[in-house]
Amino acid sequence: MKQESIEIEKLHYEKLHHFVNGQKTPGQSGRFGDIYNPALGVVVKQVPLASSAEVRQAIGIAQDAFPEWAATPAGRRAQVMFSFRDLIKSHMDELAEAVSCEHGKTLDDAKGSITRGLEVVEFACGISQMLKGEHSGSVARGVDCWSVRQPLGVCAGITPFNFPAMVPMWMFPVAIACGNTFVLKPSERDPSCSLLLGELMKQAGLPDGVLNVMNGDKEAVDTLLTDGRVQALSFVGSTAIGEYIYHTGSAHNKRVQALCGAKNHMVVMPDADMDQAADAVMGAAYGSAGERCMAISVVVSVGDAPADALIEKLLPKLDALKMGPYTHADSEMGPVINPQAKARIEGYIEKGLEEGATLVRDGRGTVVVGSEKGCFVGATIFDHVKTNMSIYTDEIFGPVLSIVRADSYDQAVKMINQHEYGNGVAIFTRDGDAARDFANRIQIGMVGINVPIPVPMAFHSFGGWKRSLFGDHAIHGPEGVRFYTRLKTITSRWPSGIRSGAVFNFKAGGEH
Repeated sequence: MKQESIEIEKLHYEKLHHFVNGQKTPGQSGRFGDIYNPALGVVVKQVPLASSAEVRQAIGIAQDAFPEWAATPAGRRAQVMFSFRDLIKSHMDELAEAVSCEHGKTLDDAKGSITRGLEVVEFACGISQMLKGEHSGSVARGVDCWSVRQPLGVCAGITPFNFPAMVPMWMFPVAIACGNTFVLKPSERDPSCSLLLGELMKQAGLPDGVLNVMNGDKEAVDTLLTDGRVQALSFVGSTAIGEYIYHTGSAHNKRVQALCGAKNHMVVMPDADMDQAADAVMGAAYGSAGERCMAISVVVSVGDAPADALIEKLLPKLDALKMGPYTHADSEMGPVINPQAKARIEGYIEKGLEEGATLVRDGRGTVVVGSEKGCFVGATIFDHVKTNMSIYTDEIFGPVLSIVRADSYDQAVKMINQHEYGNGVAIFTRDGDAARDFANRIQIGMVGINVPIPVPMAFHSFGGWKRSLFGDHAIHGPEGVRFYTRLKTITSRWPSGIRSGAVFNFKAGGEH
């Protein structure tokens, strides 16, 4: 315990930096934000919060780096991504430690999220194939027509705390591979991983100024939104902020993709394999302490029997769930990000009780021995939840599962379609006809059939519907390439003197 206290004291005085023009850059604003180790419940680092002037300087550096990087052959840009891929794999433990220390998720969870980001890097390695245009020869006599996709310029990304490795890697590798330069504004709650990624990109051979990491808060965000040199902006986070970013950025003539909140439902049909469904709920509802936009936070039981059977199977699993800090090898669920998040989640649990839901398992007051000040919230289950309750309507972003009982399959579909969010959804059933009908009728961007978290592979694109996505493009995959490039179409005619009879030499007395 004494050694742990010494390490905490040492970390408390560590001040982070920005990463600009290929260099670690100290903050100049004089403002700093606190970074918690959520398993300990104490501040361990401080992050500089950039001023508008600092962000504008980084944008200028990215703009200066753009012409040369855009002119770099796509194959050479891909080689940087290949090297970056290898560096991520060789630094996996270091990156996972940075994620877990500041976010709180277990090391296995952290490594899993880094691996999902790595898949997008691997997709970006094939950028030469994705940038191929279309060609039509002889659309008229002597006329050819073709299209190319060209980079936009300076792009920016604003990323959330819950996936400090994966989400940045959903953005900047594709943008940079397409020939753009990039300014990344990671969450000020856990920025160390993004700073490490910037350093690894430099080691991979990326020229200085192509990727810049600026830490900050609303002042930094507003600068990225309003500076005319930023051509496109990607965001992942809450709906309230995402809607603001979309409208503000669009008003300043930027291309914007804003991936926002979610309330993901999992429909459990009477014929579902209940063991499979229970295992799916454990991982999808409580993995990463529920702090992910694709978490299953609502189970819709078609009839009472699936709900009763599911609860019966979940309770012993919850009894066996091991909560603890990431430093314990047997930990299966870590803390939430900070004390404010813990208080907010526990407030929702109290609100659910007030609104009349049945609290089957209460995660409040969870104490982990050795981490008594940690930001732990235990796995929670509400039953008999109604659609007008806040625990149903709102994204809680914590380990709180609501069970809603629907009278019929059609009522379940209608309920989900009427929710304002449309990120992800799942159905568990043995009935192929029901699954096919569900996939076609449900108004949600990503659908799982006996798959609880239907996050697509990197060569497909990720994005929700309704108030879960603002903008016309989903993220990564083919949609990501389209977002970070603009289409140019060329029509060309080269007249032939032989065929046209045109005269190309001067003759006395003739027409010139």
